[in-house]
Amino acid sequence: MSAPPRPRTVRQRLVGSAWFHLALAFVVVGLVLSFIAKPYWVPSASMEQTLQIGDRVLVNRVAYVGTQPAVGDIIVFDADESWGAHSAEDANPLVSAARWLGAVSGFGPSGQHTLVKRVIAGPGQTVACCTAEGALLVDGVAIDEPYVYQDLPFTAGSLDCTTAPRSLRCIDSVTVPEDSYLVLGDNRGNSSDSAAQCRGATDADPTCWRWAHGRDVVGKVVAILWPIQRWAVP
Repeated sequence: MSAPPRPRTVRQRLVGSAWFHLALAFVVVGLVLSFIAKPYWVPSASMEQTLQIGDRVLVNRVAYVGTQPAVGDIIVFDADESWGAHSAEDANPLVSAARWLGAVSGFGPSGQHTLVKRVIAGPGQTVACCTAEGALLVDGVAIDEPYVYQDLPFTAGSLDCTTAPRSLRCIDSVTVPEDSYLVLGDNRGNSSDSAAQCRGATDADPTCWRWAHGRDVVGKVVAILWPIQRWAVP
């Protein structure tokens, strides 16, 4: 005659519980979103045509462990107050809850302080615009920007950096501060980016520049997840 089965211990009952598995799944997802990768909802047209309004992109949060953003990378970062992103909406608990859910899931609005832009230059690099052909200069070298969409008007001899008024593409030479990045939108004519408040001015106030700071970089955009027809590596 076989012995009766031993009663399960409290630990065995707990580990075998569906609620335990559900809680464990939430913990694992939370750890992945917090430390490895997370989705992000693209809220504006500033990165068209590379990224479209409503795209859900995957952000690699460990891309810059032991390294730093490279020129050309598309990054997500938390904007400071110089970007004008902070508003009275923060005091509304329903809006805050909706933004938190969107930031966690990638479906719905992300945090209003979180932006996506392309890195043009890093700490110590000097940026200016423009060459006679209207190209952006980084450390004195014209860079190729095939991703730019709807660039600001520039016509040599009639609307350039020597005419009055100047082309809005023109910016004074600036050196990127330590632990900072000059970031621009690919939709150059419709992007509130690092240079937006400095364009077209002669001897612009240095405080017009807005930087993405290294400590505020969330990660690198590595893929478009949704909608399905737009699956791609940008």
